[in-house]
Amino acid sequence: MGVLLDRRDEKGISSQHVVALVKLAAASGLKMSSAARLARLIANAERGVAFTGAGISTESGLSDFRSPGGIWSKSSPVMYQNFVASRAERARYWKMRVELFREFRTAVPNDGHRAIAALERRGNLVAVVTQNIDGLHQDSGSRRVIELHGTARVVACISCGKEWPPEEIIARVEAGDEAPECDDCGAPLKSKTISFGQAMPAHAMEEAASLSREADLYLAIGSSLVVEPAASLPVAAKQYGATLVIINRDPTPLDDLADVVIHESIGETLRAVVDEVGQAGNGDGLRPE
Repeated sequence: MGVLLDRRDEKGISSQHVVALVKLAAASGLKMSSAARLARLIANAERGVAFTGAGISTESGLSDFRSPGGIWSKSSPVMYQNFVASRAERARYWKMRVELFREFRTAVPNDGHRAIAALERRGNLVAVVTQNIDGLHQDSGSRRVIELHGTARVVACISCGKEWPPEEIIARVEAGDEAPECDDCGAPLKSKTISFGQAMPAHAMEEAASLSREADLYLAIGSSLVVEPAASLPVAAKQYGATLVIINRDPTPLDDLADVVIHESIGETLRAVVDEVGQAGNGDGLRPE
């Protein structure tokens, strides 16, 4: 486990002291809300990073691919090598994409997304590293978003790289083009998301790793923390001295490593955190839709 760095704010309170106070309060049976504990850590952060997974977007009505009822409980994912080699597998891929597109196009950011954007505006968070492909962080106002698994908001040719808005390609699929191909070079078209068996985006991974090493506070939000290599990022952050906070509905393999663990609603928790931090700072809260 990494040693917590002795970072102090203008009042001389270090992140090490804040964590110690939080743990002392818990051990003493003192009542302190999850939001209040987390707000104390965030208010002291200068290089905070939010690392998000599917759990934050389920509160916007999007299904978790892996959970019961999710798309992978109905059909196995298409491996990248099979997508490239088989037209039948590409047709199966696009059939699932049509279903996802219908779900994604009505989704809007929730309080969790908006709270993260508000904390970035305040200067407590410097970036969002996300495993999600839905673009809801950008919709909520987050400016620096590193998408580890790509984005569902662009379709591209796997050969020449020509891009389309997904609406155009979905319309082609719904009109009977089961496995759409590039009108320039004839190669298959694919959402700019990362499929199983496909290489992770090198630049995004390098940027995420650098942010993790430099963070003073690392918020792992709505992630099961089991999908590698992304799940190693919170571990790296902790090893390099960050205070690690996990907010997730269910326990994760990294709970014992974390300084603070919260198993409560993400949106409710982060909305309350922004309210707490805002009262002590410039009052920047959640912006309405």
